[in-house]
Amino acid sequence: MDWFGRAKIDFAHAATPLPLTRKDGSQTDLLKVVEAAVPKCQMNPLLFNGHLQTMYTAVKEHGPQIYYKRKIFDADHKTYAGTFAVDFVVPQHKDFDEELPPRTAFYSEEEFAGIGSDDSKPMLIALHGLSGGSHEIYLRHAIAPLVMDGSEWEVCVVNARGCANSKVTTGVLFNARATWDVRQFVKWARKMFPNRPLFGVGFSLGANIMTNYVGEEGANCPLKAAIAVSNPFDLEVSNKGLQRTWLGKEVYSKIMGNNLKKLFEQHKEQILKYTNVDYDRVQNVTYLHEFDRAVQTVTWGYPTENAYYRDASSCDAILAIRIPFLAISALDDPIAVKEAIPYQEFAVNPYTVLCTTSLGGHLSWFEIGGGRWHPKPICNFLNAMATDINLEAVSREEKMVGDGKYQFNTDFNPVRRKLNVLE
Repeated sequence: MDWFGRAKIDFAHAATPLPLTRKDGSQTDLLKVVEAAVPKCQMNPLLFNGHLQTMYTAVKEHGPQIYYKRKIFDADHKTYAGTFAVDFVVPQHKDFDEELPPRTAFYSEEEFAGIGSDDSKPMLIALHGLSGGSHEIYLRHAIAPLVMDGSEWEVCVVNARGCANSKVTTGVLFNARATWDVRQFVKWARKMFPNRPLFGVGFSLGANIMTNYVGEEGANCPLKAAIAVSNPFDLEVSNKGLQRTWLGKEVYSKIMGNNLKKLFEQHKEQILKYTNVDYDRVQNVTYLHEFDRAVQTVTWGYPTENAYYRDASSCDAILAIRIPFLAISALDDPIAVKEAIPYQEFAVNPYTVLCTTSLGGHLSWFEIGGGRWHPKPICNFLNAMATDINLEAVSREEKMVGDGKYQFNTDFNPVRRKLNVLE
């Protein structure tokens, strides 16, 4: 047990981390920036393991009061058609929409028509966890320091399809490897805000999607840096980790399965209209993997849920990342289990640093008094990258450990997918 809640912090990284240049011309590297951004991790000593930390999230504290305006985007992917909702953080307002999460309203056409800007404010694009949305407390805690007290940051949340009271218009819910919506939005943001440096952060399932996206984009990624928090990385390993213990299966997997069933019920008319999903089979779902078997395999064309998990995992995508990338994970996380963390991949890619804490649970990290630890390294890292580092000088051509040392003329593609989604 870590004494009195003081968690141990470790870093996994390449032997020669990515060199960075500060705006004053001095030199540093990605590891040093991360180490400076990560403060001591003092957890609530009464929540002394990952189960207690994670279960404490059921305590419904209000969290920071973040206000949003929503815009519905039409997907430009021919196969992954439909719509998705993006919530933009805005100043306090009172024109809430009862159909949306708290403190959220739709943009009027007139408001959104003038949203483009030539300013150079840093802009953060966030992805939430499984069946969540922009309203999630862990997410609001993470972005609050960036948008309150006169901060220059602009922040928005790309909601997964069907989540946060958004509509499903083609029968397709979110998918752990579905990077198309975030890709489309990042391209849109790059066009509408040409001078803004763009950053990304993902939580849990959103962390898996963000990691996949950044890896798929490689050296051409429009983001300047990205963060993945409580990423399950290897979804098959994490799924087996859930099923091997009573708490994992009968508490966490059952809760997530039930949440997904509720989400399905909200959109069953559209899903059943456009897919071959067996409604009775969904009704009999108890656990997360059963839902994926009944819904994800049918709607996407995977033969089994394990095939889906293997194809959607982001552990190999770490190897393709070519922007500064920070991952934050708790080793006692009962959902994104430590066995799924790709230590070797972080160790060979200089663009990546993994920060692990011995305590913290899943998206929890509760401190004494109810505060959360994870916003501190997230905001410190983002502020350091946005204000201290010369982002234009970041090389995207650094070699990984082992580059050029292979005996045969081979090509390993870490983001090649088994399921080919045709345009």
